[in-house]
Amino acid sequence: MRSTKMHPQLSCEACKSRENSLFGVLCHAQLTDISENKSCTLYRKGQILFHEGTRPLGVFCINQGKVKVYKLGYDGKEQIVHVAGQGGILGYKALIAEEPYSVSAETLDDCTICFLPRQSFLEAVSKSPELNQRILKQVCHELGVMNENLTNQAQRTVRERLAITLLKLRDTYGMDYHDDSTIEINLTREDLANMVGTATETLIRLLHEFKEDKLISTQGRKISIDDAKGLAKEANLY
Repeated sequence: MRSTKMHPQLSCEACKSRENSLFGVLCHAQLTDISENKSCTLYRKGQILFHEGTRPLGVFCINQGKVKVYKLGYDGKEQIVHVAGQGGILGYKALIAEEPYSVSAETLDDCTICFLPRQSFLEAVSKSPELNQRILKQVCHELGVMNENLTNQAQRTVRERLAITLLKLRDTYGMDYHDDSTIEINLTREDLANMVGTATETLIRLLHEFKEDKLISTQGRKISIDDAKGLAKEANLY
């Protein structure tokens, strides 16, 4: 595996990812403080940012790329909790709670990621009511998503869960838009199966069925959604 490399320092104020992050509410002086204390690193695909059970030393801010956040089951199998993209900030909940990480994080592609040490992040939180409010809003949103995922896991079929997962990836983490209904998703079949909560063999069979129904098309690892309305029907969303 290729090693990480230090990346030329990125200014928080000029960062295009900041507006989509928790730090989008910070003023010029606060952004200057963060810029002076953070470091930026190029991570290669497949590198670990942190392991479940370890103590957080700061927060990770994704400038470019995507990171999978997952838990390991007793059998060692991954359960992907979510995929974080540009503007995502990882590790802040464990840091604020003063607890070990409850999940692990691994890069899905080459990523540029900034790291802000614990004390610098906590100082920014203590000085900004707006940041506090945005963190609270984000935590509440994630709890809602978690509850929805638990309900889907318990009450929906694997076919429905796969359709929902593909639609969510299209809406949030899609790549290379061609038109309103076609996007590309670059995930391994094993990763996608872990997100859905099924065996890789089952996932491959269902993807083949979706292709036969002309809902999707594939090229290597990439999946293009050709009929979003059809997928929504498969998911019983309407």
